[in-house]
Amino acid sequence: MATEYDVVVLGGGTGGYVAAIRASQLGLKVAIVEKGKLGGTCLHKGCIPSKALLRSAEVYATTKNSEEFGVIAKEVALDFSKVQQRKAKIVDQLHKGVQHLMKQGKIDVYEGLGRILGPSIFSPMPGTISVEMNNGEENQMLIPKNVVIATGSRPRTLPGLEIDGEYVLSSDEALELENLPKSIVIVGGGVIGIEWASMLSDFGVDVTVIEYADRIVPTEDREVSKEMQRLMKKKGVKIVTSAKVLPESLEKGNGITIKAEHKGEEKSFSADRLLVSVGRQANVEGIGIENTEIQVEKGFIQTNQYYQTKESHIYAIGDVIGGLQLAHVASHEGIAAVEHIAGEETHPIDPTLVSKCIYSNPEAASVGYTEEEAKEKGFKVKTGKFSFKAIGKALVFGESDGFVKLVVDEETDDLLGVHMIGPHVTDMISEAGLARVLDATPWEVAHTIHPHPTLSEAIGEAALAVLGRAIHS
Repeated sequence: MATEYDVVVLGGGTGGYVAAIRASQLGLKVAIVEKGKLGGTCLHKGCIPSKALLRSAEVYATTKNSEEFGVIAKEVALDFSKVQQRKAKIVDQLHKGVQHLMKQGKIDVYEGLGRILGPSIFSPMPGTISVEMNNGEENQMLIPKNVVIATGSRPRTLPGLEIDGEYVLSSDEALELENLPKSIVIVGGGVIGIEWASMLSDFGVDVTVIEYADRIVPTEDREVSKEMQRLMKKKGVKIVTSAKVLPESLEKGNGITIKAEHKGEEKSFSADRLLVSVGRQANVEGIGIENTEIQVEKGFIQTNQYYQTKESHIYAIGDVIGGLQLAHVASHEGIAAVEHIAGEETHPIDPTLVSKCIYSNPEAASVGYTEEEAKEKGFKVKTGKFSFKAIGKALVFGESDGFVKLVVDEETDDLLGVHMIGPHVTDMISEAGLARVLDATPWEVAHTIHPHPTLSEAIGEAALAVLGRAIHS
């Protein structure tokens, strides 16, 4: 028996379930097909569990240094099993919340693997969804007017560095560790690699990061990368940049040994475990794309500005289309796609208005162009920078490393980018994001009265610094 829907969403991750909720709000009959658990990678294997571990690592590191705050805590110890229990409890609570939202929105959820069929007895167009049910029941046939592909992504690896779950790990396996290794080599110094380096270092693990580019977190502003590297080294993380890992050199046994080319020489690195963190690849296999005219280039589904594929009634959002592979981007893409389906006015997402965060210790966050990118695009720029060392609240926290930096168009005074590294900047970046959306100038940011004492004062001071009027520097 086939069931008809206005919209069927393939994938119940952050992008998929948000799209389904918005479709329900618009009065559409909607279903989600999810082969795993609702919430997807972000809830179960990414954003939430990793941040739970990062928080435990931060608390542990702070407690070990509590004497700086006048608090004497003797025999500070780590029970990693309880760290994992806390993580699981948070994930479970949020998972139940998503399930409740589905019931509240009267959204049908099919637990199984969905595949797009070509033209058939069910429809003259490709798009009918055959669901191979997890419970072993016969396949369900869903006939949607529109499909939203939101199948997400998975960790990428390198030939020769295949994940075995014992010695060679991706972030998926690392999240499920029962015991912490004494040492680890992390291949990749991007956002995920640095978050893991920070976390494991705070847990007391000996960490080495090998990065192919000439700096870690290479997509961030160069000054932020430099400061992040300095602070990672300060906490004991060993960082090797401009290094090419030689996967064929991997040896496993009592731990791992791997070699990398660095400055014309081969260097050897040994540790208990190897974590591969070299990006993510889209989940485009096994969902029936070959039965459609949908185009896939460099591993990603191609769409127009409204997230339509070559099959105009089939949309795609989130990590599966590439771009900024961020949960909050996937959510907004899902909303935009569904509103387009419903005939609502939609506005394409401008990637330069999207805030990006790194949840390491220290944190980093940014929105808009880096200074380097702005110059490459032909802008004549001026900058303003202010250190957290002059911010009272940062000193109170005991976290005064880092800064806020503004990149501004010298000719128009438009705010081009904001870059932060330091305490709680992932919570502060939204002010900068709003300033970008509203096309604010440094004068407007500076004349926003920031309460004292707060960390956000650094934003106002950085804006004043662009004008040459910083008060506390």
